Amino acid sequence: DAWAPMGPKGRVRDDAGKILTAYLKGRPAFEADDQSALIYLLLSQKDAWMEKVYVENHYYLHGFWEGLVDKYEEMVDKYHPGLGDERWPFVTHFVGCKPCGSYADYTVDRCFKSMERAFNFADNQVMEVYGFRHRGLLSTKVKRIRNETVSPLEFVDKFDIRRPHAETKP
Repeated sequence: DAWAPMGPKGRVRDDAGKILTAYLKGRPAFEADDQSALIYLLLSQKDAWMEKVYVENHYYLHGFWEGLVDKYEEMVDKYHPGLGDERWPFVTHFVGCKPCGSYADYTVDRCFKSMERAFNFADNQVMEVYGFRHRGLLSTKVKRIRNETVSPLEFVDKFDIRRPHAETKP
């Protein structure tokens, strides 16, 4: 109930955004958002909320996309997933990107390319388990990085799985 009033679109949200910007150091001026509103409540009403909340600080659970997407390669070279500090996040959030065309802080092209880099960065973490990785974070092409099997493509020719097949009718 304390958090909800900062959510409705319009003047209430704009006014709440001004309060959040004034209270939270380094927050840019824009309408209220759920993350800033939650931090504001936790800091301004500690007695009411802090005993009920556990704030995780051993892991970097999420991060704002603009400060992350251009540093993924550096993160891979320097850090390991899930260790906190400046290491890569569990989630990259895209606040300010509105590809639907409504008010946005960033161009659609920048947002889409950044989202593709974020997706491929996450995809690499799954594919690396199987010995693959994207050729680049803006590429859909995949390359083998390890050969852990005797015959990894054993069934390719047998089942003709290299090319798409036309639908077959029963």
